[in-house]
Amino acid sequence: MEIRKLGAVIYLIVGVLAWTPWLCSAGDIVHHDDISPKRPGCDNNFVLVKVPTWVDGIEDIEYVGVGARFGPTLESKEKHASKTKLILADPPDLCSRPKTQLNRDVILVHRGNCSFTTKANIAEEANASAILIINNRTELFKMVCEDKESNVKIGIPAVMLPQDAGASLKHYIRNSSTVSVQLYSPQRPLVDVAEVFLWLMAVGTILGASYWSAWSAREVAIEQDKLLKDGSDDFQHTEGVLPSSGVVSINTTSAILFVVVASCFLIMLYKLMSLWFMDVLVALFCIGGIEGLQTCLVALLSCFRWFQHAGDSYIKVPFFGAVSHLTLVVCPFCIAFAVVWAVYRRVSFAWIGQDILGIALIITVLQIVHVPNLKVGTVLLSCAFLYDIFWVFVSKLWFKESVMIVVARGDKSGEDGIPMLLKIPRMFDPWGGYSIIGFGDIILPGLLVAFALRYDWLTKKSLRTGYFLWAMTAYGLGLLVTYVALNMMDGHGQPALLYIVPFTLGTFLTLGKKRGDLEALWTRGAPERPCPHVQFQPSQSQ
Repeated sequence: MEIRKLGAVIYLIVGVLAWTPWLCSAGDIVHHDDISPKRPGCDNNFVLVKVPTWVDGIEDIEYVGVGARFGPTLESKEKHASKTKLILADPPDLCSRPKTQLNRDVILVHRGNCSFTTKANIAEEANASAILIINNRTELFKMVCEDKESNVKIGIPAVMLPQDAGASLKHYIRNSSTVSVQLYSPQRPLVDVAEVFLWLMAVGTILGASYWSAWSAREVAIEQDKLLKDGSDDFQHTEGVLPSSGVVSINTTSAILFVVVASCFLIMLYKLMSLWFMDVLVALFCIGGIEGLQTCLVALLSCFRWFQHAGDSYIKVPFFGAVSHLTLVVCPFCIAFAVVWAVYRRVSFAWIGQDILGIALIITVLQIVHVPNLKVGTVLLSCAFLYDIFWVFVSKLWFKESVMIVVARGDKSGEDGIPMLLKIPRMFDPWGGYSIIGFGDIILPGLLVAFALRYDWLTKKSLRTGYFLWAMTAYGLGLLVTYVALNMMDGHGQPALLYIVPFTLGTFLTLGKKRGDLEALWTRGAPERPCPHVQFQPSQSQ
């Protein structure tokens, strides 16, 4: 049991200290090159652009670019977009008129030495049908007009491509290959089915974990009352940890320290992000997933009478102590499941295994790690709230980029982000990608929601007069608002706790104050122990 406690704390740290902001897909990550107000001729909305290519008539890589603020809007349908020959600019920056006249070709130019609009005007005068500008970095930047330009008139579309895409296209052209491209910008659906399923997964995970945690707490309370009634000398109540429960309770100091350690680990992820470091994270995730999956499977199978005997009989294993026969049977399957996922984690359907391991890990953490009262929950969520704001938004002032978004994307790691998240592919989105949510956005508010249900059950409150229903509803609404904000913010990553914490914590504090339970929730978080002659009776309404 002590090994299990230690493991729970380790998995909590691993699962949460790099909790991630929400991202639609990697293609949505575009950054402002400049801040410029809209004006006539320079008032386009920034859109992602698909750029499929053909080399010597054979279909090749499809790149993703970003459209400029100026120029005409692009076709939204692939069938309406024409396939056009791509020409390399001479001079490469196209800050002066090209040496050859174009024949409605698409021209490929380098960024720099003159403004975007200057390049576009020169390309249009040279009879180009469109201009592709290669960025000098691997990211995409939004192209805007110069401040001094009051009325821009550009009649050809302009699209920026990342540095690696430009290098590949230049290589083909310089090797005398004929390269053709299409330019179109399909519209993204307002709401994707993946977002609905991800919402249900997050809410359902907290719901299931809360009921399991409350049921376990009630069983421990019943056992305690039996010991009190029998006058047993073996009963000792130790504040913070329920006897024989295997529960680890967080205190105020550990809540603050937790966020400090999380910040340090996030910086380490940012600085050391590489393929080998990602392999370390994958290994840690698999260890936590194995523990979570076997804990959930053993608890589930123990509910059936066919497996009860195997679950109640134990064998002593070195280092791990007493282990049930059911655990020994289930564990090899869990290990095999995690290993198969790790080996094939880059295939298209690997997200299913990642979500199964992740959900099992989250449920196990919420079962073992408890918030003892509302005071600790308030400190933990408030620190997490500030953590999210700082590392998503404020960190740009020091690091010139959002540290948490860089970590979430998995830049320089060779992976599509860190494994400590739930993800579902966007099913009807022409841009593909994943809807994701970090473990911390489920675990941290989940600790408070699970505390609400434990309090309701131990104080014999009904669903209507208790706090769990309100806390669960607040979490669901906060999650929903995060989706709305994500779609309104042009696809930029949004920290979910920025919206979830005010909903859940605000609802809990307001309702507790209104009902007069705030003092008990804030300090004890549980009913006072009954007298020895009073036996605990579980609520019939539950």
